Amino acid sequence: MHQNQPPEFEARIGIAFYSTRTEGIGGVIKTKPTDFYVREVTNRAEQEEGKYLIAELTKENWDTHGVINEISRRLRVSRNRIGFAGTKDKVAVTTQKISIWGEDIAETELERLKIADVSLKLIGRSNKAVSLGDLHGNEFEIVIRDIEGHKEKIKRKIAAITAEIENEGGVPNFFGVQRFGIRRPITHVVGKHLIRGGIKEAVLSYISDVFPDESEEAKQARLLCKEGELKGLKEGLKKMPPFLRYEKAMLNELVKNGRERRSINESDFLSAFSVLPKNLQKLFVHAYQAYLFNLVLSRRMNQNLPFDEALVGDVVCFRDRFGLADLHKDRMEKVTEDKIEAINRLIKRGRAFVTVPAFGYETEFAEGVEGEIEREVLKDEDMELNDFYIEKIPEISSKGIRRPVLVPVNVELSNEEVSDDDMNSGQNKVKLKFFLPKGSYATVVLREYMKSKQAV
Repeated sequence: MHQNQPPEFEARIGIAFYSTRTEGIGGVIKTKPTDFYVREVTNRAEQEEGKYLIAELTKENWDTHGVINEISRRLRVSRNRIGFAGTKDKVAVTTQKISIWGEDIAETELERLKIADVSLKLIGRSNKAVSLGDLHGNEFEIVIRDIEGHKEKIKRKIAAITAEIENEGGVPNFFGVQRFGIRRPITHVVGKHLIRGGIKEAVLSYISDVFPDESEEAKQARLLCKEGELKGLKEGLKKMPPFLRYEKAMLNELVKNGRERRSINESDFLSAFSVLPKNLQKLFVHAYQAYLFNLVLSRRMNQNLPFDEALVGDVVCFRDRFGLADLHKDRMEKVTEDKIEAINRLIKRGRAFVTVPAFGYETEFAEGVEGEIEREVLKDEDMELNDFYIEKIPEISSKGIRRPVLVPVNVELSNEEVSDDDMNSGQNKVKLKFFLPKGSYATVVLREYMKSKQAV
């Protein structure tokens, strides 16, 4: 692994290095939704009968939860009756399977459904809802635009980076910037407060922490809320832009409760936090776990420890029947001196994977150098494993999980061409194609090619 320095916005989320040394091609992604195509790959085979209607959902420039809400509204069914395997990027064209429970839903109803930039193609029926467990991974086709330089030089850079990735066995399996917020990377900060039991600090951080790329209107509203006093919160609520609906919902709850006794107390902050959707509440904790995972990975890189080879004391997982990493806790194995050669043979054949933890209250540390790194990261963050059991909100507590340090990837340059950018005269564009297993981020692959100073 090579220690090239990434930009500050990545350091903020625990990513300290690139794994490739070749100079990046620059450019930008997501200039328009059709530049970012994602197709879900599942292990499902549908039938002709069953209580679930199964459809292929293709959406453009739609948030997954937003489009599911719209479908449920149009069909006049509960949102809980619609299942899907994973959330997909908004500024993209994405294709995935969904299930709709109910034999009362006629197939013709689905065919008649007309939603802008959304298509639903009926596949069949099943007695099993579509869920996260069905997901293998995603196929990506991504256009990078606004690339400067001669076409042959760009092709040589791409070829060199691809060769480096192949030599390393993949790219470091960092959590990408989307996990934390691109314009406002706040989710892991809120999560840290929650894990420490600081509900007030978590709420105020989410409502009032200001970031440079926000609108002036949002910045001013947040600054009014900074002190957490009733007067400032009232003013902040008046000025908070309507599109910041979660902030407004929390402020409404705080102001409503505060008016009754003319002040805000600790229980009001807990009440304000509880107005958020359950999946968002858990996301904060998961984001802090992701941040710690990135820190552990960066330290492993800093010490030049291998990613495609196990050391004594490392914890490895094994390939499941679908060829993916099996992350069940009881199927992990600590690498001992007498087994290291056999395990490394499995790793070379893609049948075993070195892991590091997304910490939780049931995490078991590795031993050896990796175990030292894991303990140091927690110590530097002033955290202990049992902190991940959150007594004030036990339902967002996390047992933790281990995750492979490396994600294998085979990147193809579409048609082996660098072409003129049709949206920016004088610039070039390329299209990269690759598959990633579930839980891995396309932007983590793209960053190695682009080495951009802006978030990708």
